[in-house]
Amino acid sequence: MQYRYLGRSGLKVSTLTMGTMTFGGGEKIGGTGQDEANRQIDLCLDHGINLLDTANVYNAGVSEEMIGVALSENGRRQKALIATKVRFKMGEGPNEVGLSRHHIIAQAEASLKRLKTDVIDLYQVHEWDGMTPIEETMEALDTLVKQGKVRYIGCSNYSGWHIMKALAAADSRHQQRFVSQQIHYTLHSREAEYELVPITQDQGLGILVWSPLAGGLLSGKYRRDGGPDAGRHVGGFREPPVPDWNRLYDIVDALVAIAEARGVSGAQVALAWLLGRPGVTSVIIGGRSEAQFRDNLAAADLQLTADERQRLDAVSQPPLLYPYWHQTFTANDRLGPADRDLLTPYVEEFKRG
Repeated sequence: MQYRYLGRSGLKVSTLTMGTMTFGGGEKIGGTGQDEANRQIDLCLDHGINLLDTANVYNAGVSEEMIGVALSENGRRQKALIATKVRFKMGEGPNEVGLSRHHIIAQAEASLKRLKTDVIDLYQVHEWDGMTPIEETMEALDTLVKQGKVRYIGCSNYSGWHIMKALAAADSRHQQRFVSQQIHYTLHSREAEYELVPITQDQGLGILVWSPLAGGLLSGKYRRDGGPDAGRHVGGFREPPVPDWNRLYDIVDALVAIAEARGVSGAQVALAWLLGRPGVTSVIIGGRSEAQFRDNLAAADLQLTADERQRLDAVSQPPLLYPYWHQTFTANDRLGPADRDLLTPYVEEFKRG
């Protein structure tokens, strides 16, 4: 297992993170019980994973509770960093949702109790709240860090301007700033490359990737001629959306071909591709079973060749949106490092005519 610094912080996290959304959930998302959760956590810790990711909203706090039970035994807490999140509705009252000072601090206290710990290592705002002033949100997060209840803060599912507004608010008041963002980013969904990946590089953030296999669509099990009998998408899960199934299957065909040639799973190829992308710190893996975790864990040691990466890049390359296509025409003589990672393939196409 390799370890990378989380953004500009001094904190090192494993390149694979353990996701825990299945803990205590229904059958649609896995339904992992406490004994199985204990075994899965032990497996991941034994393989060098040091970051566990959860959220207060995962199964109404049950995921956090199960992590608290698992890590309170046999000194596991000392081996693990805990990341959790706040934003979504956690009760019936009018202030039981959002990123107000009231909700953030109350939910941090509740998460600490469920997790049976004194400190949350990475506290992430789970989604944008356009009704709460960003200054209030950042001040509340800064307070939690100063109180020693939170060590680092991050965001998740923010747009580019949301992130920059939050960083500007924190910087202007000398408050804690985000060290990371947790985003959806896969071979199938590369929209993050337009704004979120460049911001990561320019502003010194780390990237944690959620649902790196697109809810199983990039596992290699879903093909043009059929798919598995069980799984999230079989059960009606619709995240991420798939606007073009032919494009998805073209991507799956390419990754399966590489996987079969290498004697590995399609999932391992998809995860390894992500771990080699600019700005990516860690990829969050999850599973219904120990076998799925073991397969995903092997991706940490899989190194794709330059040719394999080029094949995957080409089949998954997204269309270039404005103003980026215009920049390839008129700004390609003065592109910075963050610009080049996005635009270089398109600039080369433009220059070839």
